[in-house]
Amino acid sequence: MKKLFVVGDSISIQYGPFLKQMTAGRFHYDRKRGVEEALADLDKPVGANGGDSSMVLQYLLQERSKGVRYDVLLVNCGLHDLKTDPHSGLKQISLQLYRTNLEAIIHFAQEISPRLIWIRTTDADENIHNSPGSAFFRFHDDVVAYNEAADEIMDKHKVPTIDLYTFTRAFGSEAYCDHVHYKEEIRRLQAAYIAGYLQRYS
Repeated sequence: MKKLFVVGDSISIQYGPFLKQMTAGRFHYDRKRGVEEALADLDKPVGANGGDSSMVLQYLLQERSKGVRYDVLLVNCGLHDLKTDPHSGLKQISLQLYRTNLEAIIHFAQEISPRLIWIRTTDADENIHNSPGSAFFRFHDDVVAYNEAADEIMDKHKVPTIDLYTFTRAFGSEAYCDHVHYKEEIRRLQAAYIAGYLQRYS
């Protein structure tokens, strides 16, 4: 059975159990470890939460050094990169560094797996997320900009992309259970959307 491995943010942690179920029999599903640690606070990139692009890059470098191989590698990062300091306005990872990191992620990921698939970053609910006192902000325009940068790079390297952003946006603000995460029925639909895409590689 082919090996499917996921490196992504908390959104991927939440749709993960559904994706595992929906790909059973076609893939051996696995992901970056430490789900319980990550679930304790989904805003903190620890454990199974891949975090920003610099963290994902470092993780893939560690995996490469171990000599691991996967048939299909699903990768996502962006939501942590575009975190914005409410006082300085600075991003956690600038758009230029994000571009640089993605180039490196593609290079090293392709040494781990013959089939790298990128997942576009989902949106945030600004009205809830950016309330006074929030530790960090996220903006829709930044999600668009970071996704566009990733699109350009993935297209250049012919890396296939799953457009989870557009798929999920279609459900509107009612899809959210908080500032950035989704209700269980939406997570199930996200998993089904990804599983459908993966059928061509089973």
